Amino acid sequence: MIKNALRVVAVILVPVCVAILSHFIFSSGTMEGLWGLMTIGFLFGVPMGMGALTVFVSKREDVLSKIYSALMPWLTVTVFMIITLLFKTEGWGCWVMAMPLFLALSSIGGLIARHYKLRDKNKLQVSLVLVLLPFVVAPVEHLIGAIPGRYKADTHIDIHAPAGKIWENVTRVREIPASQDKGWLTKMLDFPRPVKAELDYTGVGGVREAIFTGGLVFHETVTEYVAQQKMVFTIKANPYEIPSTTMDEHIVIGGDFFDVLNGTYELEQLGKDYYRVHLYSHFKLNTTLNFYASVWAQWIMKDIQGNILQVLKTRCEN
Repeated sequence: MIKNALRVVAVILVPVCVAILSHFIFSSGTMEGLWGLMTIGFLFGVPMGMGALTVFVSKREDVLSKIYSALMPWLTVTVFMIITLLFKTEGWGCWVMAMPLFLALSSIGGLIARHYKLRDKNKLQVSLVLVLLPFVVAPVEHLIGAIPGRYKADTHIDIHAPAGKIWENVTRVREIPASQDKGWLTKMLDFPRPVKAELDYTGVGGVREAIFTGGLVFHETVTEYVAQQKMVFTIKANPYEIPSTTMDEHIVIGGDFFDVLNGTYELEQLGKDYYRVHLYSHFKLNTTLNFYASVWAQWIMKDIQGNILQVLKTRCEN
């Protein structure tokens, strides 16, 4: 019984310890630029290695089950996640976005290791290759370099109200109570929520501050303005102004990986006192995994914008 208990501990402990060591190396300041957490090497390689080690340390009888080999790595990934959250080396928001990758790839790593373990062929070598894969892939990524990508988040809402009333609420947003916040995704990710927006001048050159909780402020400058029709503004978030407790460093707006560039409000008349309000923004990503990060960034930006538009609709129609 003790032997079985030790085996279970080893099945969890070995891959988790390797993952913690990998996390330390990839996040170490001395390795900055060569290895990083926001890389394919880490986000793809580490969970595959964890899955392979989980199966490698498991009993052969357990590995006979494909379900065990595919799902047991999920336990080790979950333990790794809990440890990083407890020690605050990673934030909840990052894990929500990374977890689908970690779970899927840990299962793939487990099934690959199962294939070789059941055939008693190169099972240790295969596990070691998968464990060391991140350390080989990440430097190659560094040589290739990140490819900056520019993306658009487009949202709209239909409002029954006069154009003047809508525009008044577009240019200056009164304080939004927490009870009116309907942004489900940003709530789940523990992102700052919108509080209010202040505009000093309704015209080109006007300066607008969009204030969010946690000390996040978007400094906006109006570059195009047509009263009751269109307002275009640049967006600048200064990372040094944002408290470190507000956002995870890997997804902080204005940081190394993610930034919002500009936004636009447009009114499209659909009928008498009936308008479609468009709100869209452009943002950029600077990672080697934009193909995955852009999906989450789109969802986040659309959730924020959709939330603001819903507040606008409620205020204008009531």
